[in-house]
Amino acid sequence: MVYVRLEREWTDGDGVGHSQGDMIDVDAATLAKLQAAGIVGGEGPDWPGPTGGGGGGGASTNWPGAT
Repeated sequence: MVYVRLEREWTDGDGVGHSQGDMIDVDAATLAKLQAAGIVGGEGPDWPGPTGGGGGGGASTNWPGAT
């Protein structure tokens, strides 16, 4: 499961409506469909990355984790 923020309103397969900006858990297949439809964004240049360094994917060199 992946936790994502919706860029647009979306109704899931159970008929539950979700508003723009909602954070929801989805599986990988649903995530791919939502990205293709533009309902969720990807890891673009405006995504801060796991360490907030920008550049998508955590371009910061100050990450204290494994190298």
